[in-house]
Amino acid sequence: QVQLVESGGALVQAGGSLRLSCAASGRTFSSFTMGWFRQTPGKEREFVAAINWNGITTYAHSVRGRFSISRDNTKNTMNLQMNSLKPEDTAVYYCAARSSSSILTGRYDYNYWGQGTQVTVSS
Repeated sequence: QVQLVESGGALVQAGGSLRLSCAASGRTFSSFTMGWFRQTPGKEREFVAAINWNGITTYAHSVRGRFSISRDNTKNTMNLQMNSLKPEDTAVYYCAARSSSSILTGRYDYNYWGQGTQVTVSS
């Protein structure tokens, strides 16, 4: 079993930066693929970024070049550095984990989810 807790969400102006963190419990964290998703009211939860145990990453086209995902397997943490934020990045951001080394981008590919953290970008 893996439990995930996000932090770092806030209100920020367009063009600003935020760093989201995800703390995971469970001794098998290092073997999991970790991801970030986001959701706005009335819309499907969408993929943002993912990283596997070996540090291989993938990003949604909308955030590529602005967001950076990283992990520290010694601390059981994962981060999402978000730069050049836009109002359309406003959403609840969720940390997710899947018990496999393959990087997938579908929400149903992930077994574990955090409760989410709100990111609001004002124009």
